[in-house]
Amino acid sequence: MRWIRLVAWVVGLLPLASEAAGASAGPPALAWLPKASPLPAPAGQIIRVSTVDELFAAAEKVQPGGTILLADGHYAMPRYFEIHTDGVTLRSASGVRERVVLDGATSRHIELVGISRASRVTIADLTIQNIRANGFKINADRGANRVTIRNCVIHNIWQRGIKGPAVPKERREELRPVDCRVEYCLFYNDRPKQFADDPSDKPDGFGGNYIGGIDVMYPRGWVIRDNVFVGIQGRTRQARGAIFLWHDARDCVVERNVIVDCDSGICLGNSYRAPETQIHCTGCVVRNNFVVRCPENGILADYTRDCRILHNTIHDPASRLRRLIRLVHDNAGLVVANNLLSGPEMRVETDAKIDFRGNVTRVLSERFADAAAGDLHLEGRVEGVVDAGVPLGDVPEDIDRQRRDAKPDVGADEAPGN
Repeated sequence: MRWIRLVAWVVGLLPLASEAAGASAGPPALAWLPKASPLPAPAGQIIRVSTVDELFAAAEKVQPGGTILLADGHYAMPRYFEIHTDGVTLRSASGVRERVVLDGATSRHIELVGISRASRVTIADLTIQNIRANGFKINADRGANRVTIRNCVIHNIWQRGIKGPAVPKERREELRPVDCRVEYCLFYNDRPKQFADDPSDKPDGFGGNYIGGIDVMYPRGWVIRDNVFVGIQGRTRQARGAIFLWHDARDCVVERNVIVDCDSGICLGNSYRAPETQIHCTGCVVRNNFVVRCPENGILADYTRDCRILHNTIHDPASRLRRLIRLVHDNAGLVVANNLLSGPEMRVETDAKIDFRGNVTRVLSERFADAAAGDLHLEGRVEGVVDAGVPLGDVPEDIDRQRRDAKPDVGADEAPGN
């Protein structure tokens, strides 16, 4: 299903930076977002809660496989909240994610919601907001695994919206976070990060730029799909990735995401490596994403092995660093194919042998449905783009899950009727 063109955008929808930290004008009204289908009816033990005290009590008494259903409301969280029981689902009773808000503005801790010592936990259909460090923390170092975060709003989180921390070397294969899913979520901040948001992010350290969307170390088999990231920005516009996989990430898929006005888009690794880390990402696939105005990096590959960057559309004609796609350091076995760059040419800063196929660089601001708003669907037949790609067996569909034909279009969108 085609996305509807966005009429109003960030300038008219996001609150001014001077508004109170705990206030919100509501999420951007992006009518063209991919929509999550409703979850099945809850099974197993069901605990209904409508107050903060009931929520904390439910986390202690819920049985494996049970469900905690939150009534619509604003939950002022006094402290860190954790799920530590296998198979638990935490979700809004209404299924409307804007109607249940877990708010950390007055919490005495710097992290909001965590998962520890538990597998197969699902968190869905709710909003988290206003916390200094991590919004959702998947504590793999404490046994969290196979977590799904679905159809949530992650708002004004000042370090990482979703964090997967390092795991100890001696237990790495046992503890690395495996088979997690992040899907249909909206990550957005009302303004760039400020020093007051996070006193640990000092001028002589990261300078107010220690902020990102998803940051995961040592993941394997993660799928990050159908999410939207808006305005994840550092104080000086040098934030970390909206999606950032590193420290020996393996076999992860990043697909059908929309990233708009973030400092960095999708980052497979970065230039820092711990002594024990030779390769940041192995066998990871980045496909069918829209990336708009991400000046530090649109899509980055940095110390990767056998990864694939396929059928993405990246738009930033005025890119200050000219990094719509940037390939740096060792990237052996990398395939970069059928990507549409509306702006500067690809930045290749590696001696590795890269398999380039079917990529097109051409500014197409007037040929997208609404480039300013991040809607990079093609309008009409664009010669040299439509039917100009090379067939790739591992990208059978486009960003809208429409089938690609025998002559695929370059970029994330397979324009219908051409």
